[in-house]
Amino acid sequence: MNDHLVKIAHPRLHPGLAMEAPADPSDFLLLFTDDTEARAQLVRDDTGRPALRVGARMRPDGSVVDEEIWTVRELVRRPGLTVIRLGDALV
Repeated sequence: MNDHLVKIAHPRLHPGLAMEAPADPSDFLLLFTDDTEARAQLVRDDTGRPALRVGARMRPDGSVVDEEIWTVRELVRRPGLTVIRLGDALV
């Protein structure tokens, strides 16, 4: 498996969801259970707190999920990976 591909065990993101991202989570790909993919980037908000920006994607039924930005409730760096737990959606 590609180190920059993160499988999500749901078809959408939600508060409290934890994911094992790459050690450098500045740019990686999320793969959802509905086989859609979205680019994700760990960024900082205006106050310096971490946030997760997730690019838009198209679902198999043709509906579009717009870009999302999520607060990060927890960020834990471990050897070879970063665990990101989502807070609330901002956009």
